[in-house]
Amino acid sequence: MTVMTRPWETPRVSPCPQDFRVVVRIDSWESTSLYPNGHFVRVLGRIGDLEGEIATILVENSISVVPFSEAQMCEMPVNTPENPWKVSPEEEQERKDLRETHLVFSIDPKGCEDVDDTLSVRTLANGNLELGVHIADVTHFVPPNSYIDIEARTRAITYYLADRRYDMLPSILSADLCSLLGSVDRYAVSVIWELDKTSYEIKTVWYGRTIIRSAYKLFYEAAQELLDGNFHIVDDIPEFRDLEEKSKQAKLEELVWAIGKLTEIARHIRAKRDRCGALELEGVEIRVQLDEKKNIHDLIPRQPLEVHKTVAECMILANHWVAKKIWESFPHQALLRQHPPPQQEFFSELRECAKAKGFFIDTRSNKTLADSLDNANDPNDPIVNRLLRSMATQAMSNALYFSTGSCAEEEFHHYGLALDKYTHFTSPIRRYSDIVVHRLLMAAISKDKKMEIKDNLLSNKDLEELCRHINNRNRAAQHSQKQSTELFQCMYFKDKDPENEARCISDGVIYSIRTNGVLVFIPRFGIKGAAYLRNKDGLVISCGSDSRSEWKPGSLQRFQNKITSTTTSGESVTFHLFDHVTVRISVQASRCHSDTIRLEIISNKPYLIPDKDLFQQSSLLLKSDLVKEVTRSVEEAQLAQEVKVNVIQEDYQKYCQTKGRSLYTLLEEIRDLALLDVSNSYGM
Repeated sequence: MTVMTRPWETPRVSPCPQDFRVVVRIDSWESTSLYPNGHFVRVLGRIGDLEGEIATILVENSISVVPFSEAQMCEMPVNTPENPWKVSPEEEQERKDLRETHLVFSIDPKGCEDVDDTLSVRTLANGNLELGVHIADVTHFVPPNSYIDIEARTRAITYYLADRRYDMLPSILSADLCSLLGSVDRYAVSVIWELDKTSYEIKTVWYGRTIIRSAYKLFYEAAQELLDGNFHIVDDIPEFRDLEEKSKQAKLEELVWAIGKLTEIARHIRAKRDRCGALELEGVEIRVQLDEKKNIHDLIPRQPLEVHKTVAECMILANHWVAKKIWESFPHQALLRQHPPPQQEFFSELRECAKAKGFFIDTRSNKTLADSLDNANDPNDPIVNRLLRSMATQAMSNALYFSTGSCAEEEFHHYGLALDKYTHFTSPIRRYSDIVVHRLLMAAISKDKKMEIKDNLLSNKDLEELCRHINNRNRAAQHSQKQSTELFQCMYFKDKDPENEARCISDGVIYSIRTNGVLVFIPRFGIKGAAYLRNKDGLVISCGSDSRSEWKPGSLQRFQNKITSTTTSGESVTFHLFDHVTVRISVQASRCHSDTIRLEIISNKPYLIPDKDLFQQSSLLLKSDLVKEVTRSVEEAQLAQEVKVNVIQEDYQKYCQTKGRSLYTLLEEIRDLALLDVSNSYGM
């Protein structure tokens, strides 16, 4: 936990600095005292300083970022100019070599270094298609129970923050030998399907270890431009720069065909899942644009592209088929991922909000929910559907890893993806769960070949314990990512004059009504937050003939889908669900907690951008070389429905933090509920 030191608490002999975040250890708490007893452990950094605040986020989420030890690094392979890594002759004999037969390429965020996955598609001699998903063979370099395996298991995941990441594996693996970079030989584990040439139905599937050489390391925007037929982007793809014109044209046609065919196949796969009730949900994902000095230049919501869905569908397909394979081979000790159906009462707000716009949301099954969300479109305001999908996301239960020996087969189902069995296989560089699944898949292949299984598989009991640990670390990763994004949002608006700074005024959409205010979504920055209609002095908001707001004595009256503010002089203004309003964004500083975004409605009318060129410039920033994909899905559903944490690993006992849900976590939840009826109190 982090605390503020007080002058009267400062020891004489080693004074604790003021205005710093520090770690303390609580030793005891007398029943007759308002204050616990404890001692100082270490300083994290100055309040408001980026490094100090990041260190605070890490400690609060029990994330260890110590360097890899000498013993762990001694297990790593070598790849230097003097001693370059090469494919071994033994591996060439045992693996299927795809280097000369398959056009393999990756599509990732710009600047991505840990390339887990690549794709391939080609036409077979019989006219059918062959689709391949090729995943980094991490388990070749990480033997079970080695020093690096134990460390990866402890970390369980790569932690992605807004301006950095903390890797699960050393960079020699994560950014080099296990990263499927362009034009270099790499070991992979592949799933290859033969598809019918017209219906794209799966006819056969093959699993195994391969050797690949990725031809192109594409970024999403470039792949989308090629898919759309905008070939000017070729100049931004390094693999095309030094080619002769004739060769460039031939290779370009080959790549464009492959991307187009992958997209067609992905559409078919998605349509099949849609018929079973797959959900397309909405999360808030923000890209932080940094300048050369690491200062925040802009906050940009991620723009959805069709190639995002293309890659995602191929990965989902691979995860699904691997899940089926390892379960068939090891029905009582396979690691799968389940997503149970949400409780119906969690959908009540979604149904009421949709009703306010004349839509009916049927939540009886994932199929009826998916169809209802598809039909809930306001042609005049696309934000409405995004917000409804976001509400559906928040109602979802957590998706969790589990051992198949711990529950009945009917509980394996993944509600959101509409699949009977699902696992994570496609990201072993950054998820330990995928390493376990790779070992299970290799064991399943050996079992099919009547060969000895080299690795000792985990028992159901041990695997279930490991799943609890990984689920715990996943929640920590989601929390830290969310806190990191919020930190950068605050830093972006901090020290700006909210009265005069253009960036501090934006359009907002009301998506929830509360007793003393509303919740507002700001599409431009992907911010969600509270806007009070009654201030701390008891005054209520009033909007005059010019629509500008001011505070006056009066009262609030809340209805199902609207809230009315009435002044003592008889003036009234009503705010409805999905109304667009003009919002002022500022930062509310705190010495004891993180800074928070403060939203204030300054007009009950939509905000009209005065300079269209400014808006166009903001849109073009998506193509800047400075833009990095530094955050992944916030997964609001996973954060909205926290489950009790019963297992805290011994590695995280250093600061003696409370087992399970800590007092700090409970207080944070109370702060999040500030918009509920709080009588005369006021908090943000």
